[in-house]
Amino acid sequence: MNERSHTESRNAGQLDGECARYETDASAVSRVSAALADTSRTERVTAIFSALSDPTRFRILNALALEELCVCDLAEIAGVSQSGVSHQLRLLRERGLVAFRRDGNRAVYRLADDHVRTLLAQGLAHADEGGGIS
Repeated sequence: MNERSHTESRNAGQLDGECARYETDASAVSRVSAALADTSRTERVTAIFSALSDPTRFRILNALALEELCVCDLAEIAGVSQSGVSHQLRLLRERGLVAFRRDGNRAVYRLADDHVRTLLAQGLAHADEGGGIS
């Protein structure tokens, strides 16, 4: 007997992209399961991608990829109220995507690090190639 551990016949009406027959490869499942990120790490990563999924937050991050900006500037760029931008920035700070510094009475925001810049650039490149919703 090979390492295929579980088989089950598929009913007619199989969806496109599904296997014709349900059959798992126990060895592959074991290898991949052992290599996957743990639950805590997975939750942190999905929180980051969740933050990136909002158009207003993405616009804010995209603007900050170009230069540091204060809340008032970001409100103007994003087309939302200062309060709305502050709320989005708080979430982005909690996710470790932005940081800020005080400059007199202004809070000036920037991307937290180059990893965020890379995520944005990769997302934009993928979209430019036709990836995702058209």
